[in-house]
Amino acid sequence: MQQFIDAAPGIRLWTEQRGAPDAPPLLLIMGAQAGGLGWPDPLVDALAARHRVIRYDHRDTGRSTWAFDERPYRIADLAEDAIRVLDGLGIARAHIVGMSLGGMLAQMVLTDHPDRVLSATLIGTLALSTAPYTRPDGSTVPAGELPGIAPEVLEMWARPVEDHGPAAEIERRIAHWRVLAGDQLPFDADHFRALEEQVIAHTGHHGTNTAHGRADDGGMLRTDRLAENRVPALVVHAPAEPVFPPPHAQHLAQSVRGAHLVEIPGMGHALPPAVQGPLAEAILAHTEAADRAALPGSTTAPPQP
Repeated sequence: MQQFIDAAPGIRLWTEQRGAPDAPPLLLIMGAQAGGLGWPDPLVDALAARHRVIRYDHRDTGRSTWAFDERPYRIADLAEDAIRVLDGLGIARAHIVGMSLGGMLAQMVLTDHPDRVLSATLIGTLALSTAPYTRPDGSTVPAGELPGIAPEVLEMWARPVEDHGPAAEIERRIAHWRVLAGDQLPFDADHFRALEEQVIAHTGHHGTNTAHGRADDGGMLRTDRLAENRVPALVVHAPAEPVFPPPHAQHLAQSVRGAHLVEIPGMGHALPPAVQGPLAEAILAHTEAADRAALPGSTTAPPQP
């Protein structure tokens, strides 16, 4: 079921729901310059076997309002949009799953609105924390000295995006996915071609969004609140991650009180078919455990560090 939500004056967000209406809600929050269809259909359907799954288009993506130049916003506003989606759909509390920038937005939702979150799953992102990373040998590394984005990703991001038509744009996006997917799994070009064709058809044009990169990113740190977290949290470790390479996932799991870490073998900064099954299993195991712990009389507590 598709529905538009009014998130702010002049801003409408496209949403889609799958799964039983009375199942525990699960909100998917995608990354920068990516809309709801960045969550592949098979993954959404796997999660919808147990959840009322909601995916949505951020501002300036998909069928949501594109109006950054007329009405600029902050990254923090994108986090509040997630709450507006829940409000608009009449959902008091939901499991949330965020990837990349969506993982940062999920951290902001988790810390600013913990009463709205049943559990959080954080994928392909970095900690909104200045807490140092503790290596297995006990030594520490300042958060600002953790590995940066891979040079091949930065080089691609530095290239100007020129409009040579839809076919050329799809090929550009496939090349982008090839870099983001990492080097541990065979690259599935057909999957990403079909995905981008679907995204362009959904959006109605092949234009690219630069708004999220230009939005004010001030005020995003949540160091103390993450350290005080009481909501069940899962961090997905992707060993081939080129944007937030290891040990960013480990640092994130240390920064969020009670978080536990699950590795998806071969995963990079993408969701090809090879990782969708293991990822769905990890998310569903996490949300099921959180739901059990929330039952009246349950003696199961969220894992603590």
